[in-house]
Amino acid sequence: MTNPTPGPTPAAGTVERHLRARRGTGRGLLMPYLTAGITPGWTDYLRAFAAAGADAIEVGLPFSDPTLDGVTIQQAGETALARGASTRRILADLSAMPDPGVPLVVSTYYNLVLHDGPEAFCAALRRAGVAGLIVPDLPVHEAGELTDAAAGAGIELVLLASPATPQPRLAEISSRSRGFVYAVSLMGTTGERAALAASAAGLTGRIRRVTDRPVLLGFGISTPDQAREARRHADGVVVGAAVMRRVLDGAGPDDLRVFLATLRRALDAGSQPGV
Repeated sequence: MTNPTPGPTPAAGTVERHLRARRGTGRGLLMPYLTAGITPGWTDYLRAFAAAGADAIEVGLPFSDPTLDGVTIQQAGETALARGASTRRILADLSAMPDPGVPLVVSTYYNLVLHDGPEAFCAALRRAGVAGLIVPDLPVHEAGELTDAAAGAGIELVLLASPATPQPRLAEISSRSRGFVYAVSLMGTTGERAALAASAAGLTGRIRRVTDRPVLLGFGISTPDQAREARRHADGVVVGAAVMRRVLDGAGPDDLRVFLATLRRALDAGSQPGV
């Protein structure tokens, strides 16, 4: 099937400009994830992530029914909620922290967006210094209202694609996504895995055929070797469960900086010709 001729590409926002610029240097992109409110000084982790070489940071708003998340992220969300974490408190914490120097992308479920309404929610994100938004349970054909609200607030709404996404729908997702396209490496929930899913290569290849927007591969990226392999197919990786397992086990910001630095080196090595 022939893909429709794309229309004019909208001007890239903060997230996409930043990722494109870093990709343009040959760099593999690294976006670690943190469940917001997980510890009293949780924003210290964000600064450590940036110091370790993160190109963007995903900040998860804890939700009581995280259907796409595995055990680790579920436990992290429960821990944060038990501490009294809420959207308003989290955004207040983000507003109070120094600029980390890389874009912050909030991820959450659509229920939390609807609680205040898309326009108010996106405006609150912008005031807190957030540049992007991921809503994994929002399908592209129902994303119109949030797309408009996000654009009006200057927030880049990132859409997800999976190995089961048909090619025409994949083209639509790639066209309507902002910031980057989030490639879900396998059908399933988040979590650490022993190897990169075989479906990852095919999915990223199909996305690349319909867009030059940055493609980040997530779900199951846990080790430097997996990050290096993922870099062969995608522009970079999203690392969540491997980070949060360490946080839940008591690792502090400096410990996570060391861990993420190993992923940074792996991505850099994977960006070298012939590697």
